Amino acid sequence: MSASRTSLSLLRNLVPYKTQTQAVTYMPRPGDGSPRPVTLIPGDGIGPLVTNAVEQVMEAMHAPVYFEKYQVHGDMKQIPEEVIDSIRKNKVCLKGGLRTPKGGGVSSLNLHLRRELDLYASLVDCCNLPGLPTRHENVDIVVIRENTEGEYSGLEHEVVPGVVESLKVITKFCSERIAKYAFEYAYLNNRKKVTAVHKANIMKLADGLFLESCREVAARYPTIKYDEIIVDNCCMQLVSKPEQFDVMITPNLYGNLVANTAAGIAGGTGVMPGGNVGAEHAVFEQGASAGNVGKKKMVEQKTANPLALLLSSAMMLRHLQFPAFANRLEEAVKNVILEGKYRTKDLGGDSTTQQVVDAVIAKIG
Repeated sequence: MSASRTSLSLLRNLVPYKTQTQAVTYMPRPGDGSPRPVTLIPGDGIGPLVTNAVEQVMEAMHAPVYFEKYQVHGDMKQIPEEVIDSIRKNKVCLKGGLRTPKGGGVSSLNLHLRRELDLYASLVDCCNLPGLPTRHENVDIVVIRENTEGEYSGLEHEVVPGVVESLKVITKFCSERIAKYAFEYAYLNNRKKVTAVHKANIMKLADGLFLESCREVAARYPTIKYDEIIVDNCCMQLVSKPEQFDVMITPNLYGNLVANTAAGIAGGTGVMPGGNVGAEHAVFEQGASAGNVGKKKMVEQKTANPLALLLSSAMMLRHLQFPAFANRLEEAVKNVILEGKYRTKDLGGDSTTQQVVDAVIAKIG
């Protein structure tokens, strides 16, 4: 299978949980029920808590997956080669957050993983969930973020003492492929609009190239409305009228900011699933990066919210061609949220991680 066809296949399987229905019986291919290996990286902070939650739920469901677990921590100099080899072999990974040290010249292992596997598209699904009150209704936003360049290129140096230069890199190739991904996503999911987020009024060459690529791809999809918005205005519009947005396509840094803002508006980072995908591999994790490592007190009290990673694991199950298991897990999570009896502190409750996990397992049963 060609890289482009493989990427399209992965795209279909990254469809967020809320848009999935099972109107027609799923007909598996012979052998589709064979258990699939998945690389598991518990990570730092709350990562071991929430990945253990997924392990418990998968076991309770008798889901046809098994995990190859590796210990990776954000203070390592690099991701061990055996971990990269495992993901290359299995094609799929589930991970908790990896803490990135601030300053000190230590590079982010999250970035290392995305570049090593060319996970060029990040997808975060931000929508209202029944039973979870928010300031705004009818929020249904999918943020698709270019994952490999921009301000995250890691090209920094000290010109002279006290003067640091950090380079933002935008290429035609990367801008065009993320635009193709966003419009394919919109087309496959019956989305009506794609909005490109930019700062081309100031960064005329870099963000100008990004917009040029988006416009060229948009011309191939006449049934999908295309518009553009400057990133500062975008943030203001998000917090005042988020319902106006549908699919949002962004360069790297803006996407991180927009996705976390949209997640906060829609109900919080603890319930927003996401994933990173390339032509050959996919890594599923909590959708919005804010809070994915958590605070020390949360780890000690074991009160981390596992729902975002559980929903991301449902996306993973569908990606692995196990739609019935994905549907069962999604429905269980949504029913726990709707019932409102078991909620962690970020959702206004006082439940522990394990109490929420037990509630989800009970709904599945």
